[in-house]
Amino acid sequence: MKKKNITKKKEAKNKSLIISLIIISLLVGGLAGGIMGYLAGFYSLKHSNLDIQKIENRIIKKIEVRQTVEESATTRAVEKSAPAVVSIIISKDLTKYYNSTGPDIFPFDDYFEFGFPDYSVPKDGKQDIGVGTGFIVDGERGIILTNKHVVDDSDADYTVITSDGKKYSGQVLARDTINDLAVIQIEATGLPSVEFSDSNNLKIGQTVIAIGFTLGEFKNTVTKGIISGIGRSVVAGDRGTKELLEDVIQTDAAINPGNSGGPLLDLAGRVIGVNTAISGEGQSVGFAIPSNEAKFIFESVINNGKITRGFLGVRYLQINEMIAQSKGLNINYGALIVKGRTVSDLAVVPGSPADEAGIVEGDIILEVSGQKIDKDHSLLRAIGRNKPGEKVELKVLHENEEKTINVILEENKL
Repeated sequence: MKKKNITKKKEAKNKSLIISLIIISLLVGGLAGGIMGYLAGFYSLKHSNLDIQKIENRIIKKIEVRQTVEESATTRAVEKSAPAVVSIIISKDLTKYYNSTGPDIFPFDDYFEFGFPDYSVPKDGKQDIGVGTGFIVDGERGIILTNKHVVDDSDADYTVITSDGKKYSGQVLARDTINDLAVIQIEATGLPSVEFSDSNNLKIGQTVIAIGFTLGEFKNTVTKGIISGIGRSVVAGDRGTKELLEDVIQTDAAINPGNSGGPLLDLAGRVIGVNTAISGEGQSVGFAIPSNEAKFIFESVINNGKITRGFLGVRYLQINEMIAQSKGLNINYGALIVKGRTVSDLAVVPGSPADEAGIVEGDIILEVSGQKIDKDHSLLRAIGRNKPGEKVELKVLHENEEKTINVILEENKL
């Protein structure tokens, strides 16, 4: 009996030993696994952090490279184009204005915010009363483009100062009748000039550079920004006058008084626009006339000695919601062909392209070569963007029926 008890005790002891070994093994294994897992995780995290750091470094490096490339492109563009940018000084004899009577007789109040002499005590002879900017487009002929509102006073004198400080008398060759552009000439040859870019290829967000005679004090000031919008229509005013500017470029590159007429450039140093207006209500909201329009004007003057635009030969009323309601029209856009207040103010000019095409009073021109005629796109400018002799396609509403007419434009000789 004693032997059996001893045997049973031994068996129980062996079982306890085996269970203990199993538990210890599990604990040791779990601990080892945990340690190995921790070490593996630590190793993985360490290397993961290293990889993230490498990626961050690469991104930073790429950004730095891009910034360096853009900065280099900007400086090259300025170096290429700045020599062709000129300052324009407007001068006039003010004594006759000082001797006049009545309110608001002096037409140049705006200019005196920028450091010009107080006109309350005018001196004898001509005084500087305004400034602007321009850029040379033909260095061999001394041809310069600027804004019309910079050189719109036929009684004033214009002095052009080139980038090397030389002064020349500027002669106005042409002022555009439907856009804020003008062409002047100086007697000089061998001047640096700029080249035009195709403004039809512009992209929103594209980097641009503006150069101008800022505030009439800081010659060839350079600012940089982006194209904020394309195809804008704004009403711009200067010295009491207002003008509708259509299809202009919006930019946040700083454009200040005195910059008018200066170039808006791409990073290749080519002109993509002519700086012309700023918003008085917002910040960094400037506008420029597209380069294709400026190039059109320049080539017209070079080839014809004047600005020539296509002529259709109609008198019209731009349709909007109010006019559509008052006239009982079922559309709210287009150009309604109407006669004027006098007998001689005919709706269609006899013998004109419109007359030859069969357009009559009461017709509505809806489109010109695919361009819808609405509040942002007038018939005058849609036609005026074409040269005499060019063919345009008109979509016309005649007696509530749409038809398409091809018209060959003529030169406006009226």
